[in-house]
Amino acid sequence: MRYLDPKADLTFKRVFGEHPDLAVSLLNALLPLEAGGEIAEVEYLPAELVPETPLRKNSIVDVRCRDARGRQFIVEMQMVWSPEFRQRVLFNASKAYVRQNDSGEDYHLLQPVYSLNLVNEVFEPDLEEYYHYYRLVHVEHTDRVIEGLHLVFVELPKFTPHTYTERKMQALWLRYLTEINDKMVKVPEDLLVNPAVKKAVEVLEKSSFTSAQLLGYEKFWDAVSVERTLYNSGERKGKAEGFAEGKEEGFQEGLEKGRREVKQNQIETARALKSLGVATDIIAKSTGLALDEIAGLD
Repeated sequence: MRYLDPKADLTFKRVFGEHPDLAVSLLNALLPLEAGGEIAEVEYLPAELVPETPLRKNSIVDVRCRDARGRQFIVEMQMVWSPEFRQRVLFNASKAYVRQNDSGEDYHLLQPVYSLNLVNEVFEPDLEEYYHYYRLVHVEHTDRVIEGLHLVFVELPKFTPHTYTERKMQALWLRYLTEINDKMVKVPEDLLVNPAVKKAVEVLEKSSFTSAQLLGYEKFWDAVSVERTLYNSGERKGKAEGFAEGKEEGFQEGLEKGRREVKQNQIETARALKSLGVATDIIAKSTGLALDEIAGLD
């Protein structure tokens, strides 16, 4: 049996965006929910966070849902890390939180928003942990918390099944995301013992996808490779030019120049993908460009 990688845009959305029971299992395993606050079931919400005005940028997330208590959950699978991604996560979570209340008065009715972000790169090399949980905490008295936003980032490459001390389901889902790919023929038996993970594995069977979907799957990985190459080369070039100046100002100028070049390369990549007929949401995820930017490309 051949399988597809669950981290791709097509497969991740099919597994967790079309099977609410699997989304519930993943969220319960990876989110810092209080005791007795486990999610029972969810309803899906539009994955596209539409802007309040036509001038604001749209943002697409992989999975967005809400439980019976009104708590919202946003899940993103990010293949290429950039510093801007952290701000985009905060922006999306804040936007989802604010839009719960149309009147702007009944603040006590607001429910928490949890943002789970699975990153396929190491972005905190100085930290040993792969699990990073952010919330609004008093700097001096960390037991004092302003509830509302819960941001979780998981560095998938740091996870190793031989060193984990996590809950069983957390480890199983992380193994599912890090071990299964399109080169795997036989799935480890201990993954298939769990009913939820077994179902998620079966969704990945290559035979269940159409030829057009498989073509889109391959284009997604090509776009990820291009994006990673362009971003890394742009960052390296910017840093090199900055250090050559021998000043902090030179470093910042060089870094900014490198980022501008990355932006231009993203536009060129998006234009090429658009000419090939790649779906707009996949282009947005692959390049980091907004939908209105992609729509304006020739």
